[in-house]
Amino acid sequence: MFFDGIQTPVMTPYGADGAVDYKAYAEILEAQIAAGVHGIIIAGSTGEYYAQSMQERFEIAAFARKVIGNRLPMMVGTGSIRTEDSVTYAKHAREIGADSILVTSPPYAMPTEEENAVHALTVDQAAGLPIMLYNYPVRMGVQMGEHFFRRVSESTNFKGIKESTGSTDSIHLLALKFPNIALSCGWDDQALEFFAWGARSWVCGPANFLPAENIALWQACVVENDFAKGRALMGAMMPLMDLLETDGKFVPKIKHGCRMIGLPAGYARKPLSALTEEEGARFEAVVTKLRADVAQVLATWPKKA
Repeated sequence: MFFDGIQTPVMTPYGADGAVDYKAYAEILEAQIAAGVHGIIIAGSTGEYYAQSMQERFEIAAFARKVIGNRLPMMVGTGSIRTEDSVTYAKHAREIGADSILVTSPPYAMPTEEENAVHALTVDQAAGLPIMLYNYPVRMGVQMGEHFFRRVSESTNFKGIKESTGSTDSIHLLALKFPNIALSCGWDDQALEFFAWGARSWVCGPANFLPAENIALWQACVVENDFAKGRALMGAMMPLMDLLETDGKFVPKIKHGCRMIGLPAGYARKPLSALTEEEGARFEAVVTKLRADVAQVLATWPKKA
């Protein structure tokens, strides 16, 4: 099945001069592979694609493909304001051997559902690769709705969707009316709800530094079908999920988490800034408790006969 498991939108490490640190990037990719995640996403929001030039995006994706090889499926984001640029990113993804692409709505333009569907189908026609849609109206300005899903379903390449509206109504719509487009959790604090409605994957920013814990939740719900265990694990994770969405700085928080486990996270690009000393201490306390609580659940949960 396409897009099964934990799909990590990998962050991009920059040096103090703002340049991509490719040595650090290779280390980060290798850490994801070693951790056992199920797929890697390049040029997602967590990777700060919006702060990169087109040439940088080409170079980053090609470098990642060489590092990853055939060890894990690799998805490449095509997000851009201009449809023509999204087409260019999609074609490049195909050329470097990407396994799939991520297609979002063009931000700022506010297309109708029909216009948005034409955008997605145009990108699809350019690449001919399996597609994960990305429905994120808070950032993009428009929501993918029922008309959009009917139109893109005319192509069999639309295999899944990172559903990031934060609304359970959207989960229900997709699960009940569009089973051809597999649900992927795109709203971290609703992972349990997604899995209950049949999602088999989670596009998970925190997996950059908590891959084992995120895999454990996926394993409990999707593989073991043990939602009582899943609730216990999700309960342990909720303070971090809340913190990640509070007061901004999502990407700097992800990078801070990576530094906590010894990864060379580097800097975020402007206008983003690092956590303050107070923010960092609070974040570290929440992450440390999460790890301890998840470990306690896993160590004490009764084994199934």
